Amino acid sequence: MNTGQPQSTEDGRLRAGPQGTQLLSAVQMQQLALEESQAANGRASSHKPVLEGTQGELKGSRFTLLQGRQTIGRRGDNDIVINDPSVSATHAWIINQHGHYVLMNTLSTNGTFVNDKRIHETVLVHGDRVRFGQAEFTFLTHEHGASTLRRYAYVAAAVLGAAALAGAIWWVV
Repeated sequence: MNTGQPQSTEDGRLRAGPQGTQLLSAVQMQQLALEESQAANGRASSHKPVLEGTQGELKGSRFTLLQGRQTIGRRGDNDIVINDPSVSATHAWIINQHGHYVLMNTLSTNGTFVNDKRIHETVLVHGDRVRFGQAEFTFLTHEHGASTLRRYAYVAAAVLGAAALAGAIWWVV
């Protein structure tokens, strides 16, 4: 029932109106805008992490990780194709499980490694060094310096919020 008053959603956000329009604070809006602009530019974000090549022909190339399961290998029908002779035809899977990215080796010949340890299955975290055969990548969930940008966004939002509050108090008094 719509009473015209903001109502809380399951995740704690406020909503109003029959269409479920969400009411967001300035901080929440800036955070969403920052994440969307990063994802749109092929940049890493917590919603769309990337594997970034660290050496050779793959250096600087980025593969955005999506929802569900993605296959990694040398064969052209994989979701992420790595044209390197040390990579098996179907080398590994990356699966998004409840917001965590799980890397699974699929019995590849030359193995899958995370931070120089051979793995069968592991959960990836920001900054992990991932190797398929000899092809090396870094798992990124945010960009270098993103925390600094986020800090400035929060400070700017706080200053704007304080100015709006001061203006409202001045208007009422």
